[in-house]
Amino acid sequence: MATTDDKLPIGRRVATSDDLEVSTYLEIAKNLKGVSSEAEAGPQAVSEGIVVIDFGSQYSHLIARRVRELKVYSEIVPHTASWEAVQHIHPKGVILSGGPASVYDPGAPLAPRWVFERRLPVLGICYGLQALVHQAGGKVAPGQKREYGHAVLYQNAIDTPVFHGLPPSFPVWMSHGDRVETLPPGFSTLAYTDNSPIAAIGNGDNIFGLQFHPEVHHTPLGKAILENFLFRCCRCRGTWTPGNFVSDSISRIRRQMGAGRVICALSGGVDSAVTAVLLHQAVRDQLTCIFVNNGLLRLGEPEQVQDTFRQGLGLNLTYIDASQRFLARLKGVTDPELKRKVIGEEFIRVFEEAAAQLGHTDFLAQGTLYPDVIESRTPENRASSRIKTHHNVGGLPLNMKLKLVEPLRYLFKDEVREVGLALGLPREIVFRQPFPGPGLAIRVIGEVTQERLDLLRGCDQIVLAEIRKANLYDQIWQSFAVLSDSRTVGVMGDYRTYGYVCAIRAVASDDAMTADWVRLPYEVLGRISNRIVNEVPGVNRVVYDVTSKPPGTIEWE
Repeated sequence: MATTDDKLPIGRRVATSDDLEVSTYLEIAKNLKGVSSEAEAGPQAVSEGIVVIDFGSQYSHLIARRVRELKVYSEIVPHTASWEAVQHIHPKGVILSGGPASVYDPGAPLAPRWVFERRLPVLGICYGLQALVHQAGGKVAPGQKREYGHAVLYQNAIDTPVFHGLPPSFPVWMSHGDRVETLPPGFSTLAYTDNSPIAAIGNGDNIFGLQFHPEVHHTPLGKAILENFLFRCCRCRGTWTPGNFVSDSISRIRRQMGAGRVICALSGGVDSAVTAVLLHQAVRDQLTCIFVNNGLLRLGEPEQVQDTFRQGLGLNLTYIDASQRFLARLKGVTDPELKRKVIGEEFIRVFEEAAAQLGHTDFLAQGTLYPDVIESRTPENRASSRIKTHHNVGGLPLNMKLKLVEPLRYLFKDEVREVGLALGLPREIVFRQPFPGPGLAIRVIGEVTQERLDLLRGCDQIVLAEIRKANLYDQIWQSFAVLSDSRTVGVMGDYRTYGYVCAIRAVASDDAMTADWVRLPYEVLGRISNRIVNEVPGVNRVVYDVTSKPPGTIEWE
């Protein structure tokens, strides 16, 4: 296998779950040695589904999410996928995604032949429209003007199924440089914009194309368009919900595991928590959860996790206090990348030792989510530059011959939360803000020491307490404190101080791929600042981070 300079396999997926310290470490170990995947092809209880053909669009996952929000199961597959790869979901229709290519370029991706041979309803979006036109005998060419951002769509047809019940004109979101010049035989124009004479097409046989993006929030009536396609064109019933996923998952886990024993790495985040509870309900005493305290958790978190899962939920939990091991390994380490690698390697070593003490084990469970699977399938990700290593290291020494159990493999984050509620998990676990895998180590800028961790824990506890007090916790993707390596002069009473600068970070996001800083009320920021400088000795200045992602990242390291 081709590898990068630091021995990580090219194309290895980077987990996007909350439990990054668990799922990513173990995913790396699986890819390197000793862990095999026996993932089944999608949920087996699906009686109808929509196939999303991915042409490399940044919005492909949004299409799948919007379809599932309408209670219809969907899966994203590459444009090379065969009919055999999708038939298990009993497709009722196909959506062709957008993409960065031009259909007239050599080697441009196109829809597989079965899309048309199966005579299923088809909806092409942006590049998907252009691929549809090109493959059906029409012409696509560079537009005289690019069209990015808001536009107004004008219908010029009557009783178009995908536009049923919509007004004659409405706002849409455009993002394209090419446009349709000539329609294929049998197709007609259904709508236009000021810049695109052909902005929507159809052939009277449930094949449609849209030059705009109905899946994004910037197209206010986009959900209604997708709903029309699903229920008027594809005749879907809308019976799929995360709730009925629970019983199906329990049955599948029992089939897969039989009498085998399984270990589950548990962090306390929603993904590993839901995974653990699903397994517990399926196989009970065959499950052992392992919780590793790396000494980089927030104040009171080790105790809270143990109380919740061992006493509250009755899970068989093995607790490992490895805090001193991690601190010893991090001594003198200041480079952010090296921090992540050191922490990832040590986690796997500790986990491996704990698992070996349990005796014979057959399975390893982790909270892999569908975005992780999507990213692992996307060729474009292999060519992307690495911004930061996600809490891992190459060559991780997991020498266990285990089979992988991933019950959440086909769920998005919001669906996982619904499943968690259906399982009876506490809301504080289900709606917990994401916490980075390296924990507080990447929120302590510079060397990680016990003293600096204690300072940060004090600051962070105040931030979260005041955010909760203002009833803002559930509205924010992440909110936390960062202990910088800068020190400033201050005055407290009649004395000069020379203390650390604490930075406050609060961001809003849907999926962590992009984020915007939250406009916290001044009074909330004021209370946070006042409490930190008065209650945390060693910190004498508080600043607020107003950087979006991009150009910044959510975490500082």
